[in-house]
Amino acid sequence: MQVTETLSEGLKHAFTVVVPSAELEQKEEARLKEVAASAKLPGFRPGKVPVAIARQRFGDSVKGEVLEQTVNDSLRSLFEERNLRPALQPKVEVTSGGDGKGDLEFKVETEVLPEIKVPDLSDLSLVRLKAEPDAATVDKAIEDIAKRQREFVTVEEVRPAAKGDIIAIDFVGKRDGVPFEGGTAENINVEIGGEGFIPGFAEQIEGMKPGEEKVITVTFPEDYGAKELAGQTATFDIKARELKKPVESEINDDLAKKLGFESLEQIRELIGKQVEGEYEQLSRLRLKRELLDKLAEKTDFPAPEGMVDAEFEQIWARVEADRKSGELDDEDKDKDEATLKADYRKIAERRVKLGLLLAEIGREKGITVTQDEMARAIRAEAMRYRGQEQQVFDFFVKNPQASESLRGPIFENKVIDYIVELAKVEDKTVTPEELADMPAAGA
Repeated sequence: MQVTETLSEGLKHAFTVVVPSAELEQKEEARLKEVAASAKLPGFRPGKVPVAIARQRFGDSVKGEVLEQTVNDSLRSLFEERNLRPALQPKVEVTSGGDGKGDLEFKVETEVLPEIKVPDLSDLSLVRLKAEPDAATVDKAIEDIAKRQREFVTVEEVRPAAKGDIIAIDFVGKRDGVPFEGGTAENINVEIGGEGFIPGFAEQIEGMKPGEEKVITVTFPEDYGAKELAGQTATFDIKARELKKPVESEINDDLAKKLGFESLEQIRELIGKQVEGEYEQLSRLRLKRELLDKLAEKTDFPAPEGMVDAEFEQIWARVEADRKSGELDDEDKDKDEATLKADYRKIAERRVKLGLLLAEIGREKGITVTQDEMARAIRAEAMRYRGQEQQVFDFFVKNPQASESLRGPIFENKVIDYIVELAKVEDKTVTPEELADMPAAGA
């Protein structure tokens, strides 16, 4: 194999590789002998197929197989000999010999990973924020539970529907005076002041009495599920039926037993643990954010452009989706496209550099993701899809590459934990509001 380097600019390299035809022929002959020894053809005993017959029957496919394997082996040898680690899949172009005639010549273009020097991690100083669940937070959670458990009783007197009431209605939705599909229903409960209906729907039936009829006009949201109705204006013929009012549930042991607990105190303890777990997750997220910000200051190596391009494309796709749905962050709404792209390009570069640094730390320290950790991650993912757990398991078994989406976060968290163990960490108690006040990510 002859290698000529044709480009070396920063992380970008290009080579021309030539493999002599004699080497290819030798590999083809060896492969044909293997095929002949295992082939089953009519008129020949197993293992007794002549090489000439094997060449006649399988020559073209063997030639293609050998060419592909030769290119792959040549690339592996090239990168190992020159101590290069490709950042992305190299671009390969066969310029001659692809038809199996003469020497095989191909060009290789690749962008390699930079040399990454792991900084001293023991001099990192971090602050771990902590918060304790207070009685008010637990009480508020119990009040919300009691509210969801409240019952509604029929209102005997004839009076207007007020906030908090539920009124049963019949309705017929129309566009340009014509009923549209899915717009008609009977005896549907609507909570006045509640959620779940088109914006402006429940507000316009507030004040209606049982037996009363009314026509209202609403505009469907731009992101409404039925595309033919999204952003469109429609009318609804409303007929009010039964009116119900809420009866609040008393917060006591009876409420707890209704929910399957022994006492109200048991609910209080459970909620306290849940809130404590949420605070711990927030604390970890804040600590991780601070750690990544400080590591970003230590990434003094260049990022491969191809990796930054790929990361930016993913980020930009989400930005455009948010912009179309009107969900763009307030700080981005007034920026022109060129400014937005420049800002998110910086974020993409930051992510790539941090990812490379964490990967290098993990590689140096021998941090890996075990099979047990992967199995737990798959089980956790499957549990998110109640009733479809087996299908999720089967998906990961049949698509091993999909498990990389689970492996990455596990690996990253293990590296983060390793760094935190080395860093100087100061614990600081704050209020739940201060803990939840997440600062913006570094540029």
